[in-house]
Amino acid sequence: MTYAPRPALLRAALDAAARDWPVIPLRPRSKVPALHGERRCPHTGDCTGGHRTFEQRATTDPARIERCWASGPFNVGIATGPAGLLVVDLDTLKPTDEEGTPDGAANFQALCERAGQTVPATRRIRTPSGGEHLYFTAPDGVRFTNTTGTLTPKVDTRAWGGQVVAPGSTTPQGPYTALDDQPVANLPEWLQKALTAPQRPATVPILPTLTRDTDRYATAVLRREVAAVATTSEGGRQAELLRAVRAVGRFVAWGDLDRADVEAAFTCGGESAGLSPAECRNTIRKALDYSIRTAWPRRTA
Repeated sequence: MTYAPRPALLRAALDAAARDWPVIPLRPRSKVPALHGERRCPHTGDCTGGHRTFEQRATTDPARIERCWASGPFNVGIATGPAGLLVVDLDTLKPTDEEGTPDGAANFQALCERAGQTVPATRRIRTPSGGEHLYFTAPDGVRFTNTTGTLTPKVDTRAWGGQVVAPGSTTPQGPYTALDDQPVANLPEWLQKALTAPQRPATVPILPTLTRDTDRYATAVLRREVAAVATTSEGGRQAELLRAVRAVGRFVAWGDLDRADVEAAFTCGGESAGLSPAECRNTIRKALDYSIRTAWPRRTA
């Protein structure tokens, strides 16, 4: 049975193919590939000689694309690895994320600032949830794979082994649209190094001297939480800083610790983990404000 293809979806597939980006069909109004997996491979057609992965079956052939999108209203997936792309995925916050948690765009901007760079200008796609896809041309001779939070929280990447939904596709949340359709930039060297750099061992910082005598238990909790922040690796540092500051905030509300001391200690811990001063300052301020505002009364005997 032949299906009258939706012009927008067919155009999206042909546009990607014209850029030499191999495409695959995704289930209608979905991000899931509309291709069989290895376990259900019928070993016919393209798979007669053995199962072929979605990257092997992705195509830029206009005739194949016409035939495929004539059989159903498929969304369009771009196989990033064969396309020679690395796509940075900036996620939005989820309902389960704590108040004050920075989203992917904010974390990526902070990552750029820490590297002394601006956010790269390149092709940008808005996702239905409000996130963004930043397209980059991967360098020759380097085979990047997918990452989740490796660069910084709420920031993923798609390369070999992954795919992104092309603009023109639609989900129940809304469409994928081009925010900036300028030429795809080469992957910046500093970003390439960030993706390939080995994880450095974290060191526990020496805390600044507290400005006054403090409660012994509160001080012990402060030292423990600062150490936890300092020894957190990339991918969870800011979330750990937020959690740790909130754990200590009640002692500031009760007068057991001085706010300036707590801010200085956590700044030391956050910078030891690799966060920028601005990241530390903003996260600590928001976390302390929240903790002080919501702290329960101290229990008395």
